[in-house]
Amino acid sequence: MINIVGGNNKGSKLIVPKKDVRPTSAIKREAIFSILESYALKNAFHLYKNKCVVDLFAGSGSLGLEAISRGASFGYFFELSYEVNKYLEINCNKICKPNQYNILQQDVNSIINMSIEYPLSIIFIDPPYKLNPFESLLNFFLKMNMLNNETIIVIESDKKTSIRLIEELKIIKEKIYGKTKITFLKKLG
Repeated sequence: MINIVGGNNKGSKLIVPKKDVRPTSAIKREAIFSILESYALKNAFHLYKNKCVVDLFAGSGSLGLEAISRGASFGYFFELSYEVNKYLEINCNKICKPNQYNILQQDVNSIINMSIEYPLSIIFIDPPYKLNPFESLLNFFLKMNMLNNETIIVIESDKKTSIRLIEELKIIKEKIYGKTKITFLKKLG
């Protein structure tokens, strides 16, 4: 089990499957949200209020649920595994109101069919470390015009993974935690 580290549901326990997931640790989640909240404060915009988050490769849902606990209005969770989705559903029901989340048991490329009801605040991309879908996903978000000036993309990868930066995006922060690299990206302009 892992705990929500901030917001209204601080301390709530999330259940995690024994295999097929690598949940983001509490220390890394606290660091991620500290960076996100600090950036929003410095740039004078609301990170959570009337905004939604997308959690790709969601697993237990810890990143998206952390954002909802801190005030995000809605979360979209993409998780392909039927078995993992059972845990994700339990976690979402514990943290969210019934109309506050949508679990999509689909490949992340199915995001094209998603209609987003709130402005998109944060996109979490945390795939298994052996995958490197970042360039195609980033290109897709730009092509579909899904990013606004306040959307932040958070990529969690192996520290050795090279993420090819797309022209229209800039890195606003990058941190290494043990074997993990966390990269924060934003649209230029």
